[in-house]
Amino acid sequence: MISKTDLSEVEIELKDFKIKTKRSIDGPVFIQQPPVIHQVSAAPQLQNIPPLENTAQVSKSDAETSATATSNNLFEYKSPIIGTFYRSSGPDKDSLVKVGDEIKKGQVLCIIEAMKLFNEIESEVDGRIVKILVENAQPVEYDQPLFLVELA
Repeated sequence: MISKTDLSEVEIELKDFKIKTKRSIDGPVFIQQPPVIHQVSAAPQLQNIPPLENTAQVSKSDAETSATATSNNLFEYKSPIIGTFYRSSGPDKDSLVKVGDEIKKGQVLCIIEAMKLFNEIESEVDGRIVKILVENAQPVEYDQPLFLVELA
């Protein structure tokens, strides 16, 4: 009976009778292990080559520099989880926030998908979106800057 199905194990138990049967698995056995996280150091900057334009990520030092240059009133909103960043709630939907939008505490700023769960990321502050630091559908790390917000 078990060989005619996709089952690998069957256990039947009645009042005073119990039977358990397993079949051996033909083919490779896959064992899932946690991912290995590698830290990558910044590549050295080459002489006489201009920096790339329109980069999606801003390093913390760049964000701090622009924050002090424009105003001491900037808040760097960081990702609370690892996952995939989405600017809208669906592929055919408008972005939840855009540069220049006024935001309120508790307002949904983006969606981060983690393990097939779509997590609404809400603002912790009132203010105005100054810069979006990641591209749509880009993987993000825990504590990675997502938005620069000018505090209200």
